[in-house]
Amino acid sequence: MITPTQTYQRRGNTLLTLIVLLAIVGLFVLRSSMYRVDEAEQVILVQFGAPVGEPVTSPGLHFRIPFVQEVRRFDKRLLSWDGDPNQVPTVEEQFISVDTTARWRIVDPLRFLQSVQNEQGARNRLSDILDSVVRDKIASSTLVSIVRSKDWRVTQADLERAMAGEGEEETLLQRVEVGRGELVRDILETAQQQMPQYGIELVDIRIKRINYVESVQQQVFARMIAERQRIAEQFRSEGAGRASEIEGETERMLAEIESEAQKQAEIIRGEADAEATGIYNEAFGGDAEFFIFLRTLESYASALGKDVTMILSSDSDYFQFLKTGGEATIPAP
Repeated sequence: MITPTQTYQRRGNTLLTLIVLLAIVGLFVLRSSMYRVDEAEQVILVQFGAPVGEPVTSPGLHFRIPFVQEVRRFDKRLLSWDGDPNQVPTVEEQFISVDTTARWRIVDPLRFLQSVQNEQGARNRLSDILDSVVRDKIASSTLVSIVRSKDWRVTQADLERAMAGEGEEETLLQRVEVGRGELVRDILETAQQQMPQYGIELVDIRIKRINYVESVQQQVFARMIAERQRIAEQFRSEGAGRASEIEGETERMLAEIESEAQKQAEIIRGEADAEATGIYNEAFGGDAEFFIFLRTLESYASALGKDVTMILSSDSDYFQFLKTGGEATIPAP
């Protein structure tokens, strides 16, 4: 038999168990109804797929209806957007590749949730808007306005580098009415006008990189190569002209040296001939017979060489020394 005491004990245990279960359920429900908001976050409560209440932007603990309301969190910090490079023609119909980047943040999370849902949707919408605005502004601008600042002053060194390099001195001298800074500000202001409907604030936009498209790059490279070849040919022509000047100067100097040497040689030769004539005269005057005899023997050696045939009369004076044995009468001078 179950005694009254046991009955009371069972009832007490059941009640205690029920209280513990209720406490656990209460704690779970209480914990589910609480959520924490970070300083860098803002929250929208969604009930049955529709936002309810005002955005929660203050950090700390907050409450919601558990199992019914869902917490959607959005970043309050600056977020980045990087677009894909676009091929855009300028006013001069020069196709360039433009790569842009921007910074933005969520300022109206309720409108943001209703319009683009999340950050990925926001980036897709930013891509549509910013690419369109950038394309329109670039297409209505000149290339020099896109790449140069309005307040940039061309120096003489810039002109010299351009003239010695790619021959872009005409581009450098072009007057820039709207520079790159003004163009970027115009793009930013135009794009900002479309942001409030999405709960977004566009803080800044920048052009990261501008380059020619591949087909235009090949043309630019070909022009650069042709320009370099022209400069090289100019250097070769100047070198050839200078070489001709040096060769002409060398030939002139060589002719002058040879002329001077020939002059000195003739002078020396004349002086030597005069001295030799004087010596001959002196020798002839000292012993005329011996001089005639010696010169005649020398003439024999040179005239009567090998394979020489000479036909003379036996009475010729030329052989007088051979006939008389050296005792020929020497004619008076």
